[in-house]
Amino acid sequence: MAVRWGLVGASTIAKEWVIDAIRASGGEIASVMSTSAARGAAYAAENGIPKSVTALDELIGDPSIDAVYISTTNELHRDQAIAAARAGKHILCEKPLAISLADGHTMIKAAKDAGVVIATNHHLRNAASHRAMREAIASGKIGRPLSARVFHAVYLPPHLQGWRLDKPGAGGGVILDITVHDADTLRFVLNDDPTQVVAFSQSGGMGKEGLEDAVMGVMRFKSGVIAQFHDGFTTKFAETGFEVHGTEGSLIGRNVMTQRAIGSVTLRTADGEQHLPLDDRNLYETALHAFHSAISRKGQPSATGEDGIWSLATGLAVVEAARTGHAVTVKSGL
Repeated sequence: MAVRWGLVGASTIAKEWVIDAIRASGGEIASVMSTSAARGAAYAAENGIPKSVTALDELIGDPSIDAVYISTTNELHRDQAIAAARAGKHILCEKPLAISLADGHTMIKAAKDAGVVIATNHHLRNAASHRAMREAIASGKIGRPLSARVFHAVYLPPHLQGWRLDKPGAGGGVILDITVHDADTLRFVLNDDPTQVVAFSQSGGMGKEGLEDAVMGVMRFKSGVIAQFHDGFTTKFAETGFEVHGTEGSLIGRNVMTQRAIGSVTLRTADGEQHLPLDDRNLYETALHAFHSAISRKGQPSATGEDGIWSLATGLAVVEAARTGHAVTVKSGL
């Protein structure tokens, strides 16, 4: 039987990526919730969704709905996830999982107490490029990893600028929007956890209300690996990249920090260069297949709730490091 979904938030990311991924993975969209009746009705009609509601209770009170996808602004995630868990609904939540670690842990506990799956929508770990890099490192292709670099400075298009740039209380700014993705992808590829960060943030004219629109910094990991990162909303002409350098070789990923299934990975060693074969697939479809399997108790989500806690903890440490100018310890509480 198909998993029936309720969308909490009539969002752009759901429209552009997640609705199609749910359907391609054998799920159905039963309902969408928007606090604006007009917006919800128009969104439902545009996306072939049979029902729109204006209240969360109405959506999660529908006994036919098995799971919810939460893509509202960040400060709303906690209460919506807890309510969904108590209603017995499985939860796929956008990143960052919450805007405080305490809230994130409360969400995880609510899901555990209710016996439902909670996952974080960290799409990048589903990319064929990052999975190939993880496998190459695990099989010793570059020896012992020593350092990494992430280039994830992009241009935030006008239709997405809104609250990310002018609502500090909603968890806006580039760090909680993009740096959390870097943290999760580094954790996944390196199979390692961050321990400490340093950072400088920038307000280059796009961010309002004191919110940063670019950041550079370094993360240290348990193994001793150090990783540079550069994230931005204001960088119109750069390409993205992800590199890992080890004692016996380097992995060079180009145009891989993206929602699309594109990019390349080159392995450089004493034997020369080779391009790693990539089985490119839609990142969100990969995530939804894994989530549906987790609901059936046949696997686990691509990125669990605990993975979301780690990326949030790292993002919050970067925020603090940029604010204070000091090195900050990453404390996930896990």
